[in-house]
Amino acid sequence: MKNVISAPEKAVKDTIYIPSSKSISNRMLIIRALAGSVVPLGNLSESDDTAVLGKALDSEEYVKDVGHAGTAMRFLTAYLAIQAGEHILTGSERMKQRPVGPLVDALKQVGARIEYLENEGCPPLRISGGELSGRNIEIDAGISSQFISALMMIGPLLEGGLIIELKGHVVSASYIEMTLSLMNSCGAGARFDGKRITVPQGAYTMNDFTVESDWSGASYWYQVAALLPGSEIILPNLSMHSLQGDAALVQIFEVLGVHTIFREDGLVLHSEKQEMPELFEYDFTSCPDLVQTCAVALCALDVPFRFTGTITLRVKETDRITALQTELKKAGMVLKADSVSEWIAWDGERCEPASDPVIQTYHDHRMAMAFAPMAIHLGQISIEDPGVVTKSYPGYWNDLKKAGFRIA
Repeated sequence: MKNVISAPEKAVKDTIYIPSSKSISNRMLIIRALAGSVVPLGNLSESDDTAVLGKALDSEEYVKDVGHAGTAMRFLTAYLAIQAGEHILTGSERMKQRPVGPLVDALKQVGARIEYLENEGCPPLRISGGELSGRNIEIDAGISSQFISALMMIGPLLEGGLIIELKGHVVSASYIEMTLSLMNSCGAGARFDGKRITVPQGAYTMNDFTVESDWSGASYWYQVAALLPGSEIILPNLSMHSLQGDAALVQIFEVLGVHTIFREDGLVLHSEKQEMPELFEYDFTSCPDLVQTCAVALCALDVPFRFTGTITLRVKETDRITALQTELKKAGMVLKADSVSEWIAWDGERCEPASDPVIQTYHDHRMAMAFAPMAIHLGQISIEDPGVVTKSYPGYWNDLKKAGFRIA
């Protein structure tokens, strides 16, 4: 199945209600479970990832299958390590290729009993849960902030608390700060000095909590606004004081002609034609989920770019660097990357585009949503496996239709 997307006939002027934050929702589900609470969480994400995590937390089944949900895999690995009994944690074939070794090694430092059932360092896992004693542990901070967040959240329930020493360059520090803020809003009293996280022993206290809207979901509307000057798009429930690192969109797209006006109930995007930069450079270490959206937008705007902070993209839902290179070629753009994924760049090099490009999504929701607005540049584009967007933004295609895109 595929969606064939045609561009709107004019600039977009509409109100779009993007989903609530999956990242905040998933963290709050874990914290609530660790608190032993049933306090409702307002505006909880309706994404597949959050539904999978919630179902796993509620389930008493021996085997828990998280499918493609990487966040659920990482968070549940730590969560189940302190729950009495034996558990099998598994996922899709792609999930069985995604590394979880650094998290497992760190958990073993505090006494966790975890075995690999197939390939060393990857799911599925057999977890024999029970009480763990906290201590100083070390973890490579250059692979995934979700490993660190998973450890942080169980910290208060470990005897003696937990001190996490981060080794190497810290990626996605904004997600660590998000986890810290959410934990502390529930009484954790944790601290982070950039290289060391200190979590005292204690307990969580749950109060009423409402999840804010998702800045990564907003990125596709910044993209639309940039490609259609004259657009005016209202996005409710987003704040300039967001916990989400993806709020960097405000600065990124300002130089591409998209201006953000904050209001009490959200924000307004207003775009206009302006002179584009000769070269766009940005470090995405704290917001790697924006890379696909920004790469596609800049190629469509004919703006050469060089991105750093991309080292985690090889181990996402797919190898996002290779996927970007493959699919942008279909639109006639040749993307370059170094061998260790520290940067990707487009210097304006072009190749013969496909006459009727069909974009593969590789089970990756962000591939589908980042490439759909390319219809504005190409006139029409096809997206294979469009249902993948339910992982984070189930209403994406309906919102595009509402904004004037035609989808067949």
